Amino acid sequence: MKRLIVTTIGFIALCGCNNNTKTPDQIRQDAANATTSATKVAAVATEDARAAVQGVQDGLKLAHPVNINSASHDDLTSLPGMDSRTADRIIEGRPYTSTSDLVGRHIVSDTEFDHISSRISAN
Repeated sequence: MKRLIVTTIGFIALCGCNNNTKTPDQIRQDAANATTSATKVAAVATEDARAAVQGVQDGLKLAHPVNINSASHDDLTSLPGMDSRTADRIIEGRPYTSTSDLVGRHIVSDTEFDHISSRISAN
């Protein structure tokens, strides 16, 4: 990305230098405008990269669900909307034959279960 920014700035600056009608101030302004444009492109690329990383992390979480029968307190609290108190109740209620036991035993509400059901297992 840094190379792209430098290349863009250099290209625009060189284009300005080949034009005999431009003053040094105009060339300086062109370079400043190119820097601003390159900075905006870099910001968008950075945000896109962050989104991609988050997508990979989310995919890995879905690929490796948290086992409610063996997960640590920290693993359980990493689930969406899971607080420490609910994690403690899950641990105290072990073992579970299925993830739906969490709702059946009134450990989590239907809404809470909907948030975590794709990220948990009971085997």
